[in-house]
Amino acid sequence: MTTIASGAPLLQVDALNVAYGKIEAVTGVNLKVGEGQIVTVIGPNGAGKTTLLSAIMGLLPATGAIGFAGAALNGTPIKDRIGQGLALVPETRALFSSMSVENNLELGAFRFHHRPARERQATMAEMYTLFPRLKERRTQRASTLSGGERQMLALARALMGKPRLLMLDEPSLGLAPLIVREVFRIISALRDSGVSILLVEQNARAALKVADYAYVLELGRVAAEGPAAELATDPRVIAAYLGMNSKHQERLAQ
Repeated sequence: MTTIASGAPLLQVDALNVAYGKIEAVTGVNLKVGEGQIVTVIGPNGAGKTTLLSAIMGLLPATGAIGFAGAALNGTPIKDRIGQGLALVPETRALFSSMSVENNLELGAFRFHHRPARERQATMAEMYTLFPRLKERRTQRASTLSGGERQMLALARALMGKPRLLMLDEPSLGLAPLIVREVFRIISALRDSGVSILLVEQNARAALKVADYAYVLELGRVAAEGPAAELATDPRVIAAYLGMNSKHQERLAQ
């Protein structure tokens, strides 16, 4: 694993501020994601982690600077951010429940609608190789899938758009331990294939184990940052995030 390089990162966030009315949810956040890295943001509920991802995606107004692949994203519409290679898998999965697995996947490739159908079909085949369970369920409605299958479909749908940066909000939420381990295995495999990942995750132990670099967000501010392996052994991080339920988290991280 590597740490943030000194060269220009894929994503650079500087002095980001997000407010709900008069309430500051994110204050002065600086964050970087390098090419081919997994960067994780951990912290308690209400720390502003989901708000941070939403602001980067353009779902929430924000002040500060957001740069992606050398271009400024401030004021850029969500559609254009997707077109530039940003993808967000929200905590809710946001699937079209009444549509089939395959139709959900096809929607994920909408940014390539002008390209030959064979290219989209080839990407679909890649997703079925990465997520064989989805191939078995391809004609089923998304509403009939298990929690783990829904998470895999949400991941696969985002990947259909060939993103350069995949942002994941609580991908392990509500999943059985065996499925959690599979999800993190897939996240590692995606990084190895060249996809950069910004991961927000309650399971701090699993997140720090898979990530290259980590930020700790508390009350909307970055309280600590550093190589994930170092934060995993930091006494303050252990006391705050790895001490409680550590045995349970350790099982999920294996």
